[in-house]
Amino acid sequence: MCHVIVTCRSMLWTLLSIVVAFAELIAFMSEVWLIGKPKTRGSAQPDELSGPSEPYHPTLGIYNRCIRKSRVQNATQVTVCGPYAENFGEIASGFWQATAIFLAFGIFILCTVALVSVFTMCVQSIMKKSIFNVCGLLQGIAGLFLILGLILYPAGWGCPKAVVYCGHYASAYKPGDCSLGWAFYTAIGGTVLTFICAIFSAQAEIATSSDKVQEEIEEGKNLICLL
Repeated sequence: MCHVIVTCRSMLWTLLSIVVAFAELIAFMSEVWLIGKPKTRGSAQPDELSGPSEPYHPTLGIYNRCIRKSRVQNATQVTVCGPYAENFGEIASGFWQATAIFLAFGIFILCTVALVSVFTMCVQSIMKKSIFNVCGLLQGIAGLFLILGLILYPAGWGCPKAVVYCGHYASAYKPGDCSLGWAFYTAIGGTVLTFICAIFSAQAEIATSSDKVQEEIEEGKNLICLL
């Protein structure tokens, strides 16, 4: 019989697991990893159309970017965002390719754990193994993948694509004229929260297997809610 067990600690772990997975996924897909130096018509990029423009800051992600283009018809400017790489091999740097691989593995694991965490209210173990402990271990592994990706990412700041956005002073681990965007900080924050989730999974396991829970089960209750 399925016993739905909800405790504050297990619910908090589930919510954090979902938030972390979404945060890392959004950061990975964002174009705002690097905020480029101000651009004007005189410093337009090769793939931009000429036209009067005010200074603005283009942004560059791992595989995508945002730039401003001028419409020939009415001379207005629009911001265009999208992938600059049509396939994996066109990602600007080998380090960024490695970053994409490590982040993708980590995010896949986090999304899987987030999905499984929803069902831990009803199923707490499988094959006599605690789902919370298994998920916590997977979150720890995902955190290691994320760390590797974030360490390798700045090594690609010296690639030609980054130099176009950040100036000639840009090099490995030196962003030059660029500043770091919110996506990079979100990825770091998500990585920290990933390890917090991995540790907190043990508390979720303790909360759902406590004596109070066992007493509720012995009383025949199917829905158990404890603070």
